[in-house]
Amino acid sequence: MGVLTSTLMPPRHWLPVVVIAGLIGGSSSGGDSSNTAASSWSPGVFEASSSFEAQCANPRSGTDPATGRAFPDRPGSTVLENDWLRSWTHELYLWYREVPDLNPASYATADYFELLKTTATTASGNPKDKFHFTYPTAQWEQLIQSGVSAGYGAQWVVIKSRPPRRVVVAYTEPHSPATTAKLARGAQVLTVDGVDLVNAGDQASVDKLNAGLFPSAPGGSHSFSILDRGASNPRNVTMVATDVTGTPVQNVGTLHVPGGTVGYMLFNDHLATAEKQLISAFGRLAAARVDDLVLDLRYNGGGYLDIASEVGYMIAGPAPTTGETFERTAFNDKYPTTDPVTGAPLTPVPFHTVSQGFSGPRGVALPTLNLPRVLVLTSGNTCSASESIINGLRGVGVQVIQIGTTTCGKPYGFYPEDNCGTTYFSIEFQGLNAQGFGDYPDGFSPANTRGSRGVVVPGCSVSDDFTHPLGNPRERRLAAALAYRIDRSCPAASAGASADTAVPDWSAVDGVAPKSPWHENRALRH
Repeated sequence: MGVLTSTLMPPRHWLPVVVIAGLIGGSSSGGDSSNTAASSWSPGVFEASSSFEAQCANPRSGTDPATGRAFPDRPGSTVLENDWLRSWTHELYLWYREVPDLNPASYATADYFELLKTTATTASGNPKDKFHFTYPTAQWEQLIQSGVSAGYGAQWVVIKSRPPRRVVVAYTEPHSPATTAKLARGAQVLTVDGVDLVNAGDQASVDKLNAGLFPSAPGGSHSFSILDRGASNPRNVTMVATDVTGTPVQNVGTLHVPGGTVGYMLFNDHLATAEKQLISAFGRLAAARVDDLVLDLRYNGGGYLDIASEVGYMIAGPAPTTGETFERTAFNDKYPTTDPVTGAPLTPVPFHTVSQGFSGPRGVALPTLNLPRVLVLTSGNTCSASESIINGLRGVGVQVIQIGTTTCGKPYGFYPEDNCGTTYFSIEFQGLNAQGFGDYPDGFSPANTRGSRGVVVPGCSVSDDFTHPLGNPRERRLAAALAYRIDRSCPAASAGASADTAVPDWSAVDGVAPKSPWHENRALRH
């Protein structure tokens, strides 16, 4: 494929990138290219996608465990799957006018889907569509409902992917193999299954490193040489990948500092399971009567927009949010007033004042902090629904102070769509705040960011700090937030991290925290 053998990269289902020089990718799910049929393709003529749906090269049988209903699949072909993709894209893709009309009979389904997107770039030269991917439907349904994914419960951060590489632990999930192995933030991986992670350069070694770091399924024992934070000598650790249930909200607490009491929480994912944890966390901070909140979103790539709305309301309270829009959804020009997926009139997502029933009772009044400002810790891994919190609050006059580095830049979203066992994610809408703003494809940047910047937000450019635990007031970003709230001072600015997540700047100070694509988007519910 012409890729370099010296670059460390998780398997393709983790990041939507293949066949780009310098990156290692695998294969994604898709149709069987040998199972073809004659194409009735006529350039510029599009039948309704419904006439092709669920006609599969390899139809599923039995009952969908997520719905309890029989799978809708019928015998079909790769061409029919591609016909569905072509029509579906033309109907719903935000930039459908910029998609090339290619013959569905000429491609395997996975390859065809990769081409059904715009090739345009932003003002900074980054791809306009950086998030175009697929996921096996069974894995997707398990992930969104329970927060379960295969791994060790250690969130790796790849600070440098080319030799000499550096991979460290960002945080761990409670009650996981990682915590059993006593891994903690800042621990560095030196070897994986006997392969030198720092220096190995041949393809076989890189494949082995990827397989050990990023297991695609539970099972299998892998050995690691780990240098713990502050240690002089490494130690050996053996872990077996398992289905890990994430704990999206961690390290909730209060800091009694000059000028008042500051609440802190690490919020890592907008999963369904986050709702109950967020309500508990905000309730605890409300009871403590905090004067400020530091919301740590540095590793939060996104998820459900409704949960982002709940967070915005719990921060701001009713005064600035009553009757206001958290985010207005704008589809392509065929649908100025109607949601094309649900058929309902387009109505803005409000600031939710009650729970939406993701992981607890529906309709319960949410606790509020009633704060006029929030300090948000960010990185290039802060994406989508997390950026909606920033944009939504700014839209109603709540001051957002950004400490960290430029966010990923994704004001777009989608409805996940299953066809023939693959769930497709294709940009369908743009999110706009109460002031009609949603143009941040190059992210949000603290005011003193050097170099390429996105939308400028008050605050400080501060690199990540793996020498202190998250929530520790001496941790670089949290320390900068605490200082800024007193006198608006900033430490020396960090270089801006690349907002181009399609071809990441692996040497950026933040590093890249590989997560499943679900964790890097905003999604609506049908």
